Amino acid sequence: MNTLHDSSRNVLESFLNYMLIERNFSENTRVSYRNDLERYLLFMQQNAISLESITPNQIREFITELYLTGLEASSLARNISAIRSLHKFLLSERTTSINPAENLHQPKQARYLPTVLTIDETLRLLEAPLLQNPQSKYFLRDKTIVELLYATGVRVSELISIQQQNLYLEAGFVRIFGKGSKERLVPVGSAATEWITRYQRELRQGLSGRNSGDYLFLNARGKPLSRMAIFSMVRQYAIIAGIEKQISPHTFRHTFATHLLEGGADLRAVQEMLGHSSISTTQIYTHIDRSFVKEVHKTFHPRG
Repeated sequence: MNTLHDSSRNVLESFLNYMLIERNFSENTRVSYRNDLERYLLFMQQNAISLESITPNQIREFITELYLTGLEASSLARNISAIRSLHKFLLSERTTSINPAENLHQPKQARYLPTVLTIDETLRLLEAPLLQNPQSKYFLRDKTIVELLYATGVRVSELISIQQQNLYLEAGFVRIFGKGSKERLVPVGSAATEWITRYQRELRQGLSGRNSGDYLFLNARGKPLSRMAIFSMVRQYAIIAGIEKQISPHTFRHTFATHLLEGGADLRAVQEMLGHSSISTTQIYTHIDRSFVKEVHKTFHPRG
């Protein structure tokens, strides 16, 4: 059951009220801390760990889980800050007698960057949905998903939000709605385009139901796929592909960018495809011609 026990929820509410009054939290920070700490406390609850018995190793295990789901470094840092503040509060209120997060430090960003796959590893991973024995009846969907992740470098939250009306396959683009509802057009590439078309024609129609809406990727019940479903899928195919690295859907994003840049692609075009507003804190450009971005993708992406 994915709900917090009343005792944990009461502790969380007391902490958030304290931070609102003592630290003058903004509403956005309060919402973020609530979400982060609900997930943290639920993790401990599901592992039958009480607040008093939480250890530094168990906190590190939770942080590792966040990392493996592809959480970005800035979000990871906020989670750590929230956990440290919560345990400091619990100690001051004498709810607990120790602070297991006392020596929990903000990570160096590089330490938490997802692994980048080599081109050989990437190609093996892309072929994995076709190598299952016996082959899954959803192999067309899964193959399309891994191809699209690598072709576009989209975040997993962006992937599961793609609707069929967002596809402009004849033009070679997919319309992505990113963080803060920012919109961008990302080149798809010929390989992913072929698999999307085949999936739509041969499988999606059969999966579609009352709750499908226009979402591109559906589960067996006709509902949009979840983040965790994509995470589990990628890990499963990594095993089939014989990849021993710890990877997540976010690994495709870093691999996408790395392969383009190592191939000589223009940094500004890669930034545009990833949905970054600027190369540095200073806005260097405001717009890149779509034909230029598409040409960069076609020229430098291994599956362009």
